[in-house]
Amino acid sequence: MTAGFSTFTDLVRDRAASRGSADAQIFLHDAGGAEHVTYAELDRKARALAVRLCEHGAQGQPVLLLYPPGPDFLKAFMGCLYAGAVAVPAPLPGDRGERLQRVSGILKDTGARLVLTDSANAPEASLWLAMAGRGETVCLATDVEDPAADPAAWQPPRSGPDDLAFLQYTSGSTSRPRGVMVSHRNLMANQEALQHMLGTTGDDRFVSWLPHYHDMGLIAHLLHPLFLGSFSVHLSPTSFIRRPVRWLQAVGEYGLTVGGGPNFSYDLCTRRVTDAQLATLDLSTWRLALCGAEPVRAATMDAFARRFAPAGLRAESLYPGYGLAEATLVVSGGAPGTAHGRLTVDEAALEQDVLAPAVPGTGGRTLVSSGRVRAEDFDVRIVDPVAGGELAEGRVGEIWLRGDSVARGYWGRPLDTAETFHGRLAGGAGGWLRTGDLGALADGELYVTGRLKDVIILNGRNIYPQDVEWAVRDISPALGAGHGAVFTVETDREQLVVVHEVRAAGSDADRLQELVHRIQTLVGRDFEVPAGNIVLVRPGTLRRTTSGKVQRSLMRKLFLEGRLSPLFETVDPAVRALTHPQSLYALSPGRETAPDGAR
Repeated sequence: MTAGFSTFTDLVRDRAASRGSADAQIFLHDAGGAEHVTYAELDRKARALAVRLCEHGAQGQPVLLLYPPGPDFLKAFMGCLYAGAVAVPAPLPGDRGERLQRVSGILKDTGARLVLTDSANAPEASLWLAMAGRGETVCLATDVEDPAADPAAWQPPRSGPDDLAFLQYTSGSTSRPRGVMVSHRNLMANQEALQHMLGTTGDDRFVSWLPHYHDMGLIAHLLHPLFLGSFSVHLSPTSFIRRPVRWLQAVGEYGLTVGGGPNFSYDLCTRRVTDAQLATLDLSTWRLALCGAEPVRAATMDAFARRFAPAGLRAESLYPGYGLAEATLVVSGGAPGTAHGRLTVDEAALEQDVLAPAVPGTGGRTLVSSGRVRAEDFDVRIVDPVAGGELAEGRVGEIWLRGDSVARGYWGRPLDTAETFHGRLAGGAGGWLRTGDLGALADGELYVTGRLKDVIILNGRNIYPQDVEWAVRDISPALGAGHGAVFTVETDREQLVVVHEVRAAGSDADRLQELVHRIQTLVGRDFEVPAGNIVLVRPGTLRRTTSGKVQRSLMRKLFLEGRLSPLFETVDPAVRALTHPQSLYALSPGRETAPDGAR
C-alpha cells in the first residue's frame, strides 16, 4: 500500500498531522461566500462522529449518508471510515420521482440501521424513514455538536486493507440499485492509479460541481486531493446548471489545475457562457480538464477548446479517460499535456465490430482515445461477449479487467457478482470484471465505442444509439438544447424509437411535425434504418444518471408504459398497441398525434 498506509483512514490521519491548518476543502455557497474546512477540523469532526457511531455499533455496518452539497458530507464520510463503518453515499430522498425511488432502493438494499444527515434535512429524512416502514432506523444530524462525543476518546478501528470502506451505488435503473463494495485496498490502488495517470502532486488544486455520491465526484475530486495532501474547491450541481460560468470562474479565482465532468458539462459551458463572461475568465492554470463518458465525443472537446482558448485554455488540457464504479473509478487515460488520440474509422466496418480506416471522402466516424491502461494497474482484454474468447487488436468487444482496483462485487447480490466480477476467458483464467462496455485496442490505446446492452442490432448491423442521438441534436437548435434516447421495441420485427426533448416555446404543430420529418429523413439517410417512431417531449423529460448518461432502458420502460407526455409524435400502429394494449384508439400509418393541445 501507499507509503506504508494500509487504509485510507491511516493516510488521512497522517495528512491531518502534517497539514493541520491547511485547507482540505473549500465550498462555494450558492448565495455567495466560501466555507473552508482544514485538515485539522476534518480530523477532529471525524473523530467526534466516530465516537458517536461506535456507540451505535456501526463498525462493519452500512451507514447511509444523506447530505446536500457541502462540507458536512466529507466530515461524515471520514467519520464513517474513522469508526470502521461502511459509508453509503446517496442523494437526499426529495419528495417524489426517481430520486426518491433510487434512495429508497438503496435503503432497502443495504438494510442500513443508521442514517446520517444535517439538521436542516433531519426532519424530512426521519419522515421518509417512517413512511418507508423503517421507523426503527436511527437518524443522526451530524452538524450538531454532541458534548458527550469527545474526539480525544476516539480509538482507531481495527480496519485492514481488505475491509470495506464504502458502497458506491451505480447510476442506472432506480428499481435495481447495486452497491459496489469498495475496500480500502481498492481505494488506495485506484488513488495510486490516478496519481500515476494524471501526474498529480500536492501542488495540484481541484475543482468540481459533481455530486458527492457520484464516483467521479467522490473518488477523483473529493478523496484524491486528500490522498495528495492538497485541497479541492466545490460548488453545487444546481449552481453549475444554473450558472455554468461559476465552475470556470473558480478556476481563475483559486488557480485550480484539475477538474472535470461528463460530456454534457462541456456542452453546457460552450452553449451558455456568454462572450461578456468569457472575457472575464482565466483558465490558464487548468492543466487537466477531465472528461469521462462512454464514449467521449470529439465534437464536444473541439467546441469547448475553441470556445475557451481566448481565456487561456490549452487544447491539450482536454483529458478524456475511461473508468467505472466496479473498478473503483479510473481505468485508463492519456499522457498529461499531450493532445488526446483520435481514430477515424469506417462506419460500415464498425457496425461489424471492426476498426478499419475510413474510406477517403466518406467522412467516417471519429473515435476519441481513452488513453492507455497501465500494466501496473490493470490487466485488460477485449473479449467476445458471447463466446468469451479474447479478440485481436482492432476488433470491438467487451472490455474485461483484472487488478487491485477491481471491487469485491455487489453488496448482497451474489448472482450479479458472479456474472459481472467472475468472468472466465474461453479456455483460460477466471476472475475478470466484465465491464459491460464495448471497445477496442489500437496501437495500445483504448477506444470505447458504447455499452453492450445499448447496442441496437437491426438488419444484421450494430447501431450505436448515441450516434443517432447526437446526429438528431445537430438537426436544429430546438433539438440541440435537449437530449434524446434511442432504443428498439419488438412487434413483428424490431422497430427503432427516438424520444427527444425539444425546446418548443413558440413552436406550433406544423413546426413540430417538420422536426419529426427531418429526424426520420436523417435517420433513414445516415443510418439506413426506418424511423417510424418519433416522440418529441418537453425539456427535462429524459432520465439521466448523475453523470449525465441517458437511461435508455428506463426511457424504453416509460415509453412502453405510456408514461411519457409527448408534445408531438408519430408512432407505428403495432408499436402503439404495445404502449396502449387496451386502448380503442389507433393511429393510421404515418399519422401524427399532438397531445396537450399542440395539434
